[in-house]
Amino acid sequence: MFNFKQNSKFNWSIAATSFAISGLALNFPAMAASVPSTYLNDYRYCSARLLALNVSAEAVSTACANALNPKRLATCVYDIQRQTNILATDALATCTQVRQPDELATCVVGISVNSQEETIPEVLNYCRLSLLPVRFAECVVGLRREIDVTPIQAMNTCIDGSDRAIVPIISKP
Repeated sequence: MFNFKQNSKFNWSIAATSFAISGLALNFPAMAASVPSTYLNDYRYCSARLLALNVSAEAVSTACANALNPKRLATCVYDIQRQTNILATDALATCTQVRQPDELATCVVGISVNSQEETIPEVLNYCRLSLLPVRFAECVVGLRREIDVTPIQAMNTCIDGSDRAIVPIISKP
């Protein structure tokens, strides 16, 4: 028949596993109940931050609820609105369209702060279209610091996505 020692090891491991699983299950409700009702909730943070920027409650609720990372979305809008002359509603429309809102904000703020002009409304769209917005901003700012070009000319040059073939030089012996 069955060897008692082998069977008891098998039964003991099943018992231990089921005990551990049931112990974990008992802890989950306790962990859920311990979440504080502070700004640690990303959706609450997003709502409060955007409402403080005078964005309409309807736009806030839609944007925060649909955001993959609502805290980063709110920070994107906040940074752009506070450090540039771009309205929070315009920034919100753009920040919701990108995967990396923090990089978009860095791009928009970097180019806007560097330009001597009042506001470049196109900067939102250029930074949104760039696959690497921080590198794009570095390109625009770098060109403008060394070459006398307008912000639009620099952005057009840096956003150019044409393929540049890199041909290796092969020397024959």
